[in-house]
Amino acid sequence: MSKNVSRRHFLKGAAATLATPAILSHTRAYAADPVIKIGHVSPRTGPLAGFAEADDYVLAAIEEIFAAGISNNGKQYRVEIISKDSQSNPNRAAEVAADLILRDEVDIIVAASTPDTVNPVSDQAEANEVPCITTDCPWQPYFFGRQGVPGEGFESTYHFFWGLEDVIGAFLDMWGQSGVTKTIGGLFPNDADGNAWGDKQNGLPKPLAEAGYNLVVPGQYQPLTDDFSSQISAFKEAGCEMVTGNMIPPDFATFWSQSAQQGFNPKVVTIGKALLFPSVIESLGDRGDGLSSEVWWSPNHPFASSLTNASARQLADGYSQATGRPWTQPIGFKHALFEVVADVISRAEDLDDPSAIVKAIASTKLDTIVGPVDWANGPINNVTKTPLVAGQWQRENGNYDLKIVANTAAPDIPLTGELKLLA
Repeated sequence: MSKNVSRRHFLKGAAATLATPAILSHTRAYAADPVIKIGHVSPRTGPLAGFAEADDYVLAAIEEIFAAGISNNGKQYRVEIISKDSQSNPNRAAEVAADLILRDEVDIIVAASTPDTVNPVSDQAEANEVPCITTDCPWQPYFFGRQGVPGEGFESTYHFFWGLEDVIGAFLDMWGQSGVTKTIGGLFPNDADGNAWGDKQNGLPKPLAEAGYNLVVPGQYQPLTDDFSSQISAFKEAGCEMVTGNMIPPDFATFWSQSAQQGFNPKVVTIGKALLFPSVIESLGDRGDGLSSEVWWSPNHPFASSLTNASARQLADGYSQATGRPWTQPIGFKHALFEVVADVISRAEDLDDPSAIVKAIASTKLDTIVGPVDWANGPINNVTKTPLVAGQWQRENGNYDLKIVANTAAPDIPLTGELKLLA
């Protein structure tokens, strides 16, 4: 399929747009210098906005790097990035992805930040045969949440991140240092992430049971609920000294406030997603001290950018110096998305052919600022993994720092602290 005959015709009506592959129709007009359009979707607003906090900084830096263009087969291509806000809503993510594909006619689409963004964007790309690269979502909700079939996978959509097996391993590695009772409360929302993390076979329940933990899960809750009393009561009755799960920041803030009000004081609290961001931890005041989560990327990760040669530390420090805000984990992965894009553009045999771009994605072997990206080496079709460790927020001199306290699965990423029990 060639760009010389446009791949898509914008279908009027959201329902048709979101469900129907594009119709081949009109011809794209070319400028004197060929342009590669990159569509980008992330949650700039809404409850997942912490994932996109660094978007402006990363995109500005990437656009500066791409200003000179990217060379492919002796020809220089200008690169245009078109970014849209999913508003933390899966339906909106699908809509803006369809807009990028059908109206803006992007050549490649990228997305990040939980299944609520990644999955609908990937589904639109797959339906319209547009090359797609995503990250910032465990691979199980990405693959199985899109009804992926092992051994078959997808045609146009590729993903790099870690999996639930990695986060479980990192959590168990960290919890093994705690010495507390192995009765643990589980908090899983009724959404794509919660369904994956709480799945009895592929999520946390089975491996935790095998490791000797009694996981207490008083049912899934609805996102943005305002009452966790039943969960807190169940955890207290079972004698839970630990709490884990996967939550959006507003839900954890509600749970943690009500825990204090109702006298529930666990010694270890390890929550995926909600506790990734310094802004969330700071908003909790003193009660942020000692909370723990997975660590996908940090200034201490021993990797460098294939675009700039900057180290993880230099990228993080550059963000803090430019914004006055502490570094945040998605910085590395947002940067890495465009490392992969640049590599793919430079290697594709024919940038007018989407299938050639997909072939270049599949053959990627690139050392990035988040680690190696190599789709020949992955747990399942269309997926490759990046390393994961576990960390704890610890307050020092009035400021919070995310200390890496467990790294057995990725010893090249250095420890920077020791696990402390909550007061």
